[in-house]
Amino acid sequence: MNYVIIGNSAAAVGCIEGIRSVDPDGAITVISKEPYHVYSRPLISYLIYGKTDEQRMKYRPDSFYEDNGVKVMLGVAVEKVDYTKRRVLLENGEQVPFDKLLFATGSAPFVPPMAGLDEVKKKFSFMKLDDAKVLQSELNPESRVLILGAGLIGLKCAEGILRKVKKVTVVDLAPRILPSILDEEGSEIVRKHIEEQGVQFYLANSVAQFHKNTACLKDGTELEFDLLVLAVGVRPETKLAAGIGCKVNRGILTDAHCATNLPDVYAAGDCSESLDITVNQQRVLALLPNAYMQGETAGITMAGGEKSYNKAIPMNAVGFFGLHIVTAGSYDGEAYVVKNGSNYKKMVSKDNLLKGYILIGDVARAGIYTSLIRERTPLDSIDYELIKEKPQLMAFTAAERAVKLGGARNEN
Repeated sequence: MNYVIIGNSAAAVGCIEGIRSVDPDGAITVISKEPYHVYSRPLISYLIYGKTDEQRMKYRPDSFYEDNGVKVMLGVAVEKVDYTKRRVLLENGEQVPFDKLLFATGSAPFVPPMAGLDEVKKKFSFMKLDDAKVLQSELNPESRVLILGAGLIGLKCAEGILRKVKKVTVVDLAPRILPSILDEEGSEIVRKHIEEQGVQFYLANSVAQFHKNTACLKDGTELEFDLLVLAVGVRPETKLAAGIGCKVNRGILTDAHCATNLPDVYAAGDCSESLDITVNQQRVLALLPNAYMQGETAGITMAGGEKSYNKAIPMNAVGFFGLHIVTAGSYDGEAYVVKNGSNYKKMVSKDNLLKGYILIGDVARAGIYTSLIRERTPLDSIDYELIKEKPQLMAFTAAERAVKLGGARNEN
């Protein structure tokens, strides 16, 4: 059996380990445009910051491919896939035959048209290791950096470079930072924390015109900069899959086994869509743990095993300048909110289920809430009022909880 994986990140690792758990002997080939051993993309900001290095960024040990009998073709781009002849055609002229194929092609930066952008000489993306390396080589203590985008990518870039440059300014069309994962209250807490570090924000704003090293905003503000980072958004890499007839919405459509509509073709990671159980809709769930689980599901299925990926939820665990944030699920429902300084907790329930949460500052026991969402635990089967305050007590029976609560009250 010839297994071919296009892409080399968490989804690819999951697929390799999934295949090998069922089929120890089949031929596995990994093809990747990037020339690097598999690494953890979320760590590129820490590389610039100086908190990690390329060796520690590796997602698996140096011997991973050899240990799993994988042929790796790194620094090689795929030109197209010939589904009829079951071959992957590479830009260098080589052809790689497959019996089972996984698209783990990830996503790419999306840059909308902006007047005068062509005049900007030093502009960068911030998604891959090479992006971080190139940007790092241009930074100096006098650099003024303008970042377009106040989402996860833009703000992690700001954190990584702030101590190495003179000034960091962030512009975003949205009225608040991290709009895809935080509500208004949570966003305000995090924005204030980041502003206290020295980052300046221009929100509900956009660039009307670039003139070389000046950005003219729509409100008339003119911002001078030396380096421009484009972190406006990303789009799933679906072109190769669409080219052979895979159904594509925003991402490549997959079923619970991460299979596409074409026999023997699968997709996993940021390029694909899966069912978000909190809203019962197909969505791109771009998160490293999700990518791994999708890849593992695909790999086991490709090798003839049985596994479903049926507990998918959006989730993020991130920190900015020491302030931790964990979010999961969706926020449509009845909200329970506790706010205390920079600590913020929001839990959202609907139809007797926990649907989502936001934790900022104190993120202890977040895994318990995540499990309640993934397992769709009926809230009337637990003491939800208690769990909202003391999730750690989930580990104990009702009788044990009563004893512990009694002890706590006696101590008070």
